[in-house]
Amino acid sequence: MNVSVEKKEDEAVLSAQGRIDTYTAEEFEKKLMEVLKEQECVRVDFTEVEFISSAGLRALLNGQKYVDEEEKEMIIFNINEVVESVFTSTGFMNVLTVE
Repeated sequence: MNVSVEKKEDEAVLSAQGRIDTYTAEEFEKKLMEVLKEQECVRVDFTEVEFISSAGLRALLNGQKYVDEEEKEMIIFNINEVVESVFTSTGFMNVLTVE
């Protein structure tokens, strides 16, 4: 898994690639939290995310809890059918902001 960040004036776009699973979720969460602390709005691009496990969901949930407490915004976009299915079956479509 690879994570890159593009910072803009009023937001940042964090792009993840590959699988967000037991082996990569910690690295993903660390990068996500760094960017969330620096920016008011973080858009998370899932265009190249093939799969997300419960460990990855936990990372996103921790990010969502942080932005809710700090009155910031995290938007996940460009999810594929596999990720959408995981989000739907776990109820995360109701917890996260997904475009």
